[in-house]
Amino acid sequence: MCDIDRYVDRLYAPVTTELNLTCVKTQWHRYVIDLNRLPDDVDADSVIGSPNPSGKFTTGLHWVKTTRGTKIMPEPISKALHDQLVTRYFEPFHSDVRDTFDFFRDRGAGKVYHLDAHSMPSKGTAAHKDPGETRAEIVISDQEGKSCEPFFKELVVEAYEKAGFKVRLNWPYVGGRVTQTYGKPDQGQHTIQVEISRVQYMDEESKQLLPGPAKELTAKLTAAIKYIYERMPEIK
Repeated sequence: MCDIDRYVDRLYAPVTTELNLTCVKTQWHRYVIDLNRLPDDVDADSVIGSPNPSGKFTTGLHWVKTTRGTKIMPEPISKALHDQLVTRYFEPFHSDVRDTFDFFRDRGAGKVYHLDAHSMPSKGTAAHKDPGETRAEIVISDQEGKSCEPFFKELVVEAYEKAGFKVRLNWPYVGGRVTQTYGKPDQGQHTIQVEISRVQYMDEESKQLLPGPAKELTAKLTAAIKYIYERMPEIK
């Protein structure tokens, strides 16, 4: 459980329900298949016959080991099983994301703004770019300016800061495959990744939710999302 976005949907649920925001979420554990990767993000350790060398995608579509070094896959899976997992789990989720963009486009939205919500460990591990470093409470990533227009990035940063969070931009994450795939500012698609430090709402060892801190965090997240919502140009 050390690498999953546990409870994130619950933390945002009150405000997404109140504002009737469209959400796409997954029920699948990333150790089954990581939906913030691409089907080709595999290597010789994870899929038999992969052209990518051993160690290229240790935390790729199929995680070979956790960020704490625990081995998950004793041996690579077959290409047939890889294809089955992509068809059964990866494609339906991403089809929902694409359909959501199309839904708003078909109704005349010139721009679609997409917040890609995740959580992260409070400190970097040996598997990260920031080993041992204590992270900000919120890390916002826009593929270093590529996945959304400056207006959206600045608004999201401002919203979380005004809600009381310590925010950092593009460190230690610049955005995963979701922001990379769907962030197309030239086509009116603006995607930004938001990571919440887990220590704010859960025990990082037991993985149990801390009710009091979680309630306080939910209130802050609600304030941030409302701030963004009220300033969306399509809504005015």
